[in-house]
Amino acid sequence: MKCRIVKGTRENLKEQCSLLGARSKMDLRPIIDKVSTVIEDIRNNGDEAVLKYTKKFDNVEFTADQMRVKPEEIEQATASLDPELLGILKKAAANIRAFHENQKEEGFMIENKKGAKTGVIVRPISVAGIYVPGGTAPLPSTVLMDVTPASVAGVRRIVFCTPPRADGSVAPVILAAASIAGATEIYKVGGAQAVAAMAYGTETIPRVDKICGPGNIYVNTAKRLVFGQVDIDMFAGPSEILIIADKSADPEFVAADMLSQAEHDKIASAIVLTDSQELAEKVLEAVDRRSEASSRNEILAASLKDYCSIIVCDDLDTAVAFSEEIAPEHLELVVEDPEALLPKIRNAGAVFMGKWSPEPLGDYFAGPNHTLPTSGTARFFSPLNTGDFYKKMSVINYTEDALRDVYKDVAAFADSEGLTCHAASVRARFER
Repeated sequence: MKCRIVKGTRENLKEQCSLLGARSKMDLRPIIDKVSTVIEDIRNNGDEAVLKYTKKFDNVEFTADQMRVKPEEIEQATASLDPELLGILKKAAANIRAFHENQKEEGFMIENKKGAKTGVIVRPISVAGIYVPGGTAPLPSTVLMDVTPASVAGVRRIVFCTPPRADGSVAPVILAAASIAGATEIYKVGGAQAVAAMAYGTETIPRVDKICGPGNIYVNTAKRLVFGQVDIDMFAGPSEILIIADKSADPEFVAADMLSQAEHDKIASAIVLTDSQELAEKVLEAVDRRSEASSRNEILAASLKDYCSIIVCDDLDTAVAFSEEIAPEHLELVVEDPEALLPKIRNAGAVFMGKWSPEPLGDYFAGPNHTLPTSGTARFFSPLNTGDFYKKMSVINYTEDALRDVYKDVAAFADSEGLTCHAASVRARFER
């Protein structure tokens, strides 16, 4: 059984969305137990535990001083790349940096007539931790997307962790991308052990203030468990795309875009919402044909069978209602007038407008960040951005006259809460 066509109505919206979200209902308790053990071991034993798990999970044996990538390794990796690929990396990096430069934040200070000043100071965090998985292929695009906003925000120390390959090295394209984007130090450590090492620090790997970046279920579980010890970007899950398409859409484009996300993972999700039965049937045929010819056919088959649907809706408003309930990571509006539909969208990680804005454009090159909220969390999470690497401090600066003007109100407020020492703190300055 492969991708299927189903009928979508206002009445079955909740039911269909529940079925489509079934992957988020996995029992994580066994994984939590395993990851908790790794975290506690690294918290107590530092480098020794990191090296143990690197040998166990990556089958690579290191000494502590071999975990950190040396400058000459980065230079050699960059020099070994195909010049055309290196040029593309630099173009993409420039687009990503330019976009994130526009997200810089500044504080403010306001002053009232009595001279009381209040405001906010914006500071970059001191140490950022970036994790990029190894998996079946290197992901330099994710390196650029996750390191660049930290660099733009002014984070001085950007700690980058990624799993070693079988020979103990890191893919040259990963090292080059990390260097281009602004990583200040790179470690050959992957999995939950990398997250734990960055969260608590070891003799070699520094403790960071925030951990960002995608990973498998063990990595994401580790991020959940260390949240509070450090900040994290979001609770990322498997990739997903939702496409709203009308009869004007090219079925080949729609099918190709569905498969671009379904190929990520056996539990990746690809959904089409359309008001055209004819388009639905043509997309289904194109998906079947294209998936059979793909080099990742096995992954596609699993994803299409369990987590992909083409939903025929009565109209585009119903399609939007489905989309809002699902809150997809990637949302394509492949309709005749995407600008008219955009104001109705509130819940999506990134929106791709029209047939000439395919999702992979955002993955690699356009500039907006591709680290996006998944599994419905676009209802309350935002894409990774420069602001994620800032922290804000409030500033309160009252003169004597300004405090005298309000101290009785402050004291009365404190008294109303029964906090008499609070009240006494302000009264002491004027009542002796």
